[in-house]
Amino acid sequence: MADLEIKSAHVKVPNADLLISAYLAQPVGIGPFPGIIVFQEIFGVNEHIRAVTEKIAKMGYVAIAPALYQRTAPNFEVGYSEEDMTLGRHYKEQTKVSELKSDTQASLDYLKTLPSVKTTAMGCIGFCFGGHVAYLAATLPEIKATASCYGAGIVNWTPGGGEPSLSVTPEISGTIALLFGTEDPLIPNEQVNQIEAELQKHGIRHRVIRYPGATHGFLCDRRSSYNPEAAVDAWTQIQQLFDETLQSL
Repeated sequence: MADLEIKSAHVKVPNADLLISAYLAQPVGIGPFPGIIVFQEIFGVNEHIRAVTEKIAKMGYVAIAPALYQRTAPNFEVGYSEEDMTLGRHYKEQTKVSELKSDTQASLDYLKTLPSVKTTAMGCIGFCFGGHVAYLAATLPEIKATASCYGAGIVNWTPGGGEPSLSVTPEISGTIALLFGTEDPLIPNEQVNQIEAELQKHGIRHRVIRYPGATHGFLCDRRSSYNPEAAVDAWTQIQQLFDETLQSL
């Protein structure tokens, strides 16, 4: 796995009259590099998500993590206690698909203003709630590669209400990889099978990767659910997805 020198900054992404706080990390050098949007867990753009954004930059990508709760909880950032989880879920329930997709598009547009970004090569990755958002973002035509990591609720919920997010599957035009733990109490294996069947039904380029014994949050080394063995393989799969899909564009 590449380990390039990087630089990072806190930036503002304009979206009409909204300024979205975001964390930007990019390789040092001229590039151009593909762009990746990083979607947070319910805990905000916290230390872990900033570290993930930097990790992706070290792999050779310009990565940006926009604050998904900008409208309701600016600068929201918490840890992993039960109290933090309750608060994070509270703000998650206030999000709407239209606003999440609008903010994603604004983040894409921001990336395209950077001279270091290859504007034809865009992808995204999300974790937990962000994994669900990544599934929705995969429907944007500019998103060519998506990694959705333990995105809960895709089968039976959508932000703001309406048809479950699984219903947008036919609109996915790029390649998507979905990573799940088989012991995840928030995402029953039957739901994973449902997602896979829907992707197959509509001929979406995809890969569903299951990690036996892993539970929710297995990629987060700040959580007790962290699974080092699964995490190492998952990052290999994620880099392979981005490299094969975006580097040649």
